[in-house]
Amino acid sequence: MELNHHREGAGEPLVLMHGIGMRWQAWEPVLPLLAPEREVIALDLPGFGASPMPPTGTPAGIEPLARLVGEFLDSVGVERPHVAGNSLGGWVALELAKQGRARSATGVSPAGFHNELQGRYQRASLWTTRRVTRMIAPHADRLLRARLARVAVGGQYFAKPIRVPLDAMIANVRAVAAAPWFDETLRAITGEHFTGGEQISVPVTIAWGERDRLLLPRQAQRANAAIPGARMVTLRGCGHVPMWDDPGQVASVLLEGSAPPAAESR
Repeated sequence: MELNHHREGAGEPLVLMHGIGMRWQAWEPVLPLLAPEREVIALDLPGFGASPMPPTGTPAGIEPLARLVGEFLDSVGVERPHVAGNSLGGWVALELAKQGRARSATGVSPAGFHNELQGRYQRASLWTTRRVTRMIAPHADRLLRARLARVAVGGQYFAKPIRVPLDAMIANVRAVAAAPWFDETLRAITGEHFTGGEQISVPVTIAWGERDRLLLPRQAQRANAAIPGARMVTLRGCGHVPMWDDPGQVASVLLEGSAPPAAESR
């Protein structure tokens, strides 16, 4: 299927995928740092941002999302790119790597590594966020001018929400409120878990924000156990969506995670 996307840069292709309710623009802070070294393809997942809903009858969940992203990459002639994603997008990236569709995978606070209690917390937290954004979206341009309101609304996602420009915060709120596949996807991903990490044969990097308040950082230990040989990185001072918190730190992790093996670079 056709997905709304942004493409820029030069070098090996690197596909970027956002978290639940977000848009490709979540990656804007790091694009200037990536584009000189990678051809970046930042996309809106199906049913989010400006991408359409999938075909009628498509079930929500990680496998359908990975399949639909794979079909989109086929349609634009991108074969086995490097893939990276945040939260929901991180889980999709790992699934693509497991299916042999990627040269490397980087998960930034990837979903899929919760236990039962954490899954209930994530579902309740994001369900509440969805309802709050629906209430304030029509008035977001006025309400979010207040610094305290931006901290309250963005604190779940960002360690430093005041660094997010006002127009980006408003757009994020409206994207979460409007995403047609949000509720079904949330139910699916909090009821599933990542499996099959031993099947991944390409380099994997797992990066976790040390101040992640949504997918708690202790889940990184579960990811480390699930994916043999994965490189583990802590994003210092960063929250769940770290691209505005520290663009340079995130870009470095993405470039290192998608670098060719030493044998290839000689």
